[in-house]
Amino acid sequence: MVTPEKIERTQTGVRIASPLLKVLKGLAEYKEMSLGDLLEGIVLHAFEGKQPFSEETLAAIEKLRDVYECRMTAADAHKLSEEDR
Repeated sequence: MVTPEKIERTQTGVRIASPLLKVLKGLAEYKEMSLGDLLEGIVLHAFEGKQPFSEETLAAIEKLRDVYECRMTAADAHKLSEEDR
């Protein structure tokens, strides 16, 4: 199925770990796209079981993870808790 050219988007307030968000924003800037477009692409690739990133982009992600001290891995998913404020 091909999606129509025009779709409706919804503004959302998603909570996400700060270091991960910094990496995603940096990657969106690197790819010259909006954060929303980047996230949509990642999710659509994941839904189809496809790798969303080239080797070049994965290398850029590793650099961004170092810069923003993002130490989380897939093994951390669903296990993270927020610090008490």
